[in-house]
Amino acid sequence: MTVRFQDKVSVKGSMRKTSDGYLVGEVNAARTGIQQYHSAELGLRDELGDRIINVYRPEGTVFAKDSMASYVGKPVTLGHPPQLVTAANWKQYAVGDIGEDIARDGEFIRIPIKLMDAAAVAAVDNDVRELSMGYTCAIELKDGETSDGEHYDAVQTGPLRINHLAIVPKARGGSQLSIQTDSVENWGAAPVAAPVRDHQQEQRTMNMQKVVVDGLTIETTDQGAEVITKLLGKIADAEKAADKSKATNDATVAKVEAERDDFKAKLDAALVKTDQKVIDAAVVARVDLLTKAKALAPEVVTAGLTDAAVRKAIVSAKLGDAVVAGKSEAYVDARFEILAEGLADGASVIDSALADTARTPVSVVGDKAAYDAAVIAEKKKLNARYAQ
Repeated sequence: MTVRFQDKVSVKGSMRKTSDGYLVGEVNAARTGIQQYHSAELGLRDELGDRIINVYRPEGTVFAKDSMASYVGKPVTLGHPPQLVTAANWKQYAVGDIGEDIARDGEFIRIPIKLMDAAAVAAVDNDVRELSMGYTCAIELKDGETSDGEHYDAVQTGPLRINHLAIVPKARGGSQLSIQTDSVENWGAAPVAAPVRDHQQEQRTMNMQKVVVDGLTIETTDQGAEVITKLLGKIADAEKAADKSKATNDATVAKVEAERDDFKAKLDAALVKTDQKVIDAAVVARVDLLTKAKALAPEVVTAGLTDAAVRKAIVSAKLGDAVVAGKSEAYVDARFEILAEGLADGASVIDSALADTARTPVSVVGDKAAYDAAVIAEKKKLNARYAQ
């Protein structure tokens, strides 16, 4: 629907008089934002009841190219005429006009005006210094909020069609910023004066609450208290989740540690059985090595030597130091085995030694006892070594 509107601005001290007696200057007009109108003036009393309507004028409407172009050349009138100003009645109502240099000035539109009628110039000189835009604009009934959070009931969809700019006295209608005459009422809806907001008083009367955070008392608004309470709830939930997760992890760790200890105990038991077999085999191998060494080079002292050292000492004694100098352990082991093979063909070292010496049975028994004693002694040494 299309509605006639009138919006007030002040001439203030921006006008100057020319040598011809005209008044010229610039004024701000048609600001953006919300203005309040009575439902009856908008023709919406039957639809919305007897109440104040918040009408939103967005930037897209106020500063639209078509809206701003409609200012150029429009007449200035002394008071609002009872009808649209046209070519048919221009001479009756016009006392000046609007210039061409229309520009945006913040939330307003800056317009140049010129008053050429003596009565209009005299009225301004006598402090009739309010200017009221008369225009038509389409509106849409639509609830919403501006980017600043202000509620509105309707929005001007535009474009604004400027008809005239009226010079009017200061508003004397209380909350109504318009002249209380038939001509004004016939022209269109005048904005209701917005009350002056006392922000300090609002701050003083705002509901405050006390919230305890980590032992500290904080005084804040209802909204702030609600936000803090929600945040504290989220923190508590996070802590509960963390405690639950820790308990689960602790139980898992305990289970894994128990399984580990059980496995280690079983492994140790198995190693005890395995170690005994290894020890027995090592004793037999050590005795066999020492027996071969004694048979090959009885003068070599083998006590305290490792198996590899024993083999190296025997090969060096039999073949000379040059044979083993700089040679690898594998090479020395091979040379030792070759020497040992010469002791007997398929017979044990002990049997070969006994056969070579042609000892008596008594001697053999004595040697066998010595051999058994050596085996027992070596087992003790190995047992002591592996027990460490």
